[in-house]
Amino acid sequence: MDFSIASILLLDGVTNGAIYALLALAIVLVFAVTRVIFIPQGEFVAFGALTMGMLQLGQTPGTIAFLLVMAGLVAVLDLIAGLRQGKPLGGVLARVLKMAAYPVLIGLFALWAAPQKLPLLAQGLLTLALITPMGPLLYRLAYQPLADASVLVLLIVSVGVHFALTGLGLAFFGAEGFRTPSFWQAHFSFGALRLSGQTLIIFAVSLALIVSLWLFFEHSLYGKALRATAVNRLGARLMGISSMAAGSLSFTMAAFIGALSGLLIAPTTTIYYDSGFLIGLKGFVAAVFAGLASYPGAALGALFVGVLESFGSFWASSYKEVIVFTSILPVLLWRSWRDPHIDET
Repeated sequence: MDFSIASILLLDGVTNGAIYALLALAIVLVFAVTRVIFIPQGEFVAFGALTMGMLQLGQTPGTIAFLLVMAGLVAVLDLIAGLRQGKPLGGVLARVLKMAAYPVLIGLFALWAAPQKLPLLAQGLLTLALITPMGPLLYRLAYQPLADASVLVLLIVSVGVHFALTGLGLAFFGAEGFRTPSFWQAHFSFGALRLSGQTLIIFAVSLALIVSLWLFFEHSLYGKALRATAVNRLGARLMGISSMAAGSLSFTMAAFIGALSGLLIAPTTTIYYDSGFLIGLKGFVAAVFAGLASYPGAALGALFVGVLESFGSFWASSYKEVIVFTSILPVLLWRSWRDPHIDET
């Protein structure tokens, strides 16, 4: 291996690591706020990329119907819960309509817009608008009723949700993969390196989103509320912060990050209905490097995972996944020795 090959592999690793960093941040965020190890994070990546692919073909993606069905189920559950609590019917209906308004409106708009073959950027924005509300709806359906359950129970639920979303992905998009056009067709050469416009977009968007998350957590009321919930759920409740609202917001952000990651990587590789699992699992490995607690640690771990995967594919392409996932073992052993187990309270 000479310097030119090493630099190419390093660039490829950092590019992939930027995507894994976004997913790792989302996984850390969800776990810190809700104690959910969010295995289905990768499904949002696949749904985002494949929805965009179907919009490119002028077809109506199944995620539109899925969004409308989820909104309907949440509306029914909220209506039943409100009536059981003895709240006035008018107030319950107003709250239900308020919660269901955006998913229904964006779903109906997408039904009209899908066959129109909108410009590439408009299709990307429409994809984000479709996938993002699936996060809080999924939280309401699958996780909110079990908000006080143990981490193990929540993990089991995540596994079930993962399999359900993977099966729905096959039903929505079929077994064929999709690869979307690049958002920027330019190419730049720096010696042996050849940078594509899409690679620069991945770097720029990843950096901008990481900075935006830092500003959100440090300087916004909602961000500080999420941090408070992550530090002490009971204390946050006593201070008037709704743990359910915090969980819904964290899932919204996770869905947005996942869908955005799907849009970023779809022009660089073919995405299938089950591709999200491996992509999300690498983000999870990076999050474990940070102990599912540190955002900077998760980002650095993601860059390490990306570089390790890139060089591993060069030396032993058949074992690149094994190399990446085996790297988690010494980290787990080190953390188990450093931090003795404490029973969950």
